[in-house]
Amino acid sequence: MEIILASASPRRKEILLNAGYNFKIIASKYDEKISNKAYSTSLVENCALNKAKEVFENNKNSLIVASDTVVVIDNKILGKPKDEKEAIDMLLNLSNKEHFVATSICLIYKDKILLDTQKTFVTFKKLTLNEIKTYIKDKKPFDKAGSYGIQDNGFDFAIKINGDLDNVIGFPLRLFKKMLSQIFI
Repeated sequence: MEIILASASPRRKEILLNAGYNFKIIASKYDEKISNKAYSTSLVENCALNKAKEVFENNKNSLIVASDTVVVIDNKILGKPKDEKEAIDMLLNLSNKEHFVATSICLIYKDKILLDTQKTFVTFKKLTLNEIKTYIKDKKPFDKAGSYGIQDNGFDFAIKINGDLDNVIGFPLRLFKKMLSQIFI
């Protein structure tokens, strides 16, 4: 059986490759528009579902794996920043606070669809504007929800993580393995 990852995320690709999975990538063209909205699990799960369905249409004999990761603070979804100012604003908002990262995974195989979501809580230290600007200049976090990549070399903003680190990176591997076992029952 062929596995297709419906994502161009280098982080998802790396997590699955490091776990020993063989798959091909067909990035979904589904246009997700959930930034700056109030968080709900169904909103993120629907995004993952729509990504999976879009790729499934032309790959009906493959296992489709789609995912969506959001950063949430004060019940508001932080998407990928469009520019440096938005990245600074996001990181200032996360400074000295707890937020959570929610990742929804959708698996579609033949007539089965599975959806699940995992949350991980992250607390940032108090950040200075200089730390934020240096991070943005060096790491260019414009392709990352919430304007940060916890896996970036030298990333030291997080002082507490309650939950699965893979989830914060963008793909909760344990949840995926559990869902994979359920799809073939």
